[in-house]
Amino acid sequence: MSGILYVTGTPIGNLEDITLRQLRILQEVDFIAAEDTRVTRKLLTHFEIKTELVSCHEHSSDSVINHIADRIQAGENCAVVTDAGMPCISDPGEELVRICRERNISVQAVPGPSAVITALAVSGAEVKQFVFYGFLPVEKKARAGMLENLKSESRTAVLYEAPHKLCKTLADLAEISETSRMISLCRELTKIHEEVLRMTISEAVQYYSEKEPKGEFVLVLDGIPEQEEAFTLEDAVILAERYLSQNMSSSAAAKLAAKETGIPKNQIYQAMHTGNS
Repeated sequence: MSGILYVTGTPIGNLEDITLRQLRILQEVDFIAAEDTRVTRKLLTHFEIKTELVSCHEHSSDSVINHIADRIQAGENCAVVTDAGMPCISDPGEELVRICRERNISVQAVPGPSAVITALAVSGAEVKQFVFYGFLPVEKKARAGMLENLKSESRTAVLYEAPHKLCKTLADLAEISETSRMISLCRELTKIHEEVLRMTISEAVQYYSEKEPKGEFVLVLDGIPEQEEAFTLEDAVILAERYLSQNMSSSAAAKLAAKETGIPKNQIYQAMHTGNS
């Protein structure tokens, strides 16, 4: 009988955010697949957990990941963790989960903090709809394509960024955005120096041109308001004539068309009778 892969969240900063279930799973599994065994070892040592650690990161070979899956299929239980937060969310673990799913190995979630959700909650931005972009690509063409998407993105967008790349990213965002577009810069979430700044992108560029960025950042970028389609007088006349074909009077047809398009009734009525649309 095969074992279970537990996709296990870990604190994104404050160790007090670990859950009782996470602690139990990390103690009870046969081994832990970790993004960086040195980082996870510090977490385990803090809670006096001595479970075996193996490496599983974005550069792990297929043979390494398959070997982990082999152990689980043979009956061992494994927790997959990253350095901070939930595995698979712009972090390693996705490939291991996919292989286990393909082999019909049980995969269970042991949820924990996520920098994406945490940043959204404290950002002050509109969060009814959002999209996660992760890290902007370094490669020029791919980066340009993602920035083009962000230019017209109507939903709140969440991005990760390292401190040494922040100024470049803010400058790129400033190039594709209106000067009034707002951004929340969430830094060192749940840690001692946690900071959330909300300002326009241009203000952010100026702020970090004078202050060195420190810590890991989650950027919450406001979406572009969707523009309502503007109707022309010609559109309004076509609509009014459609109502006319339904045995409606010219006046009533113009009135209904005005209500739907925002074009003044008298303009529609006049255009209907003069053909000047």
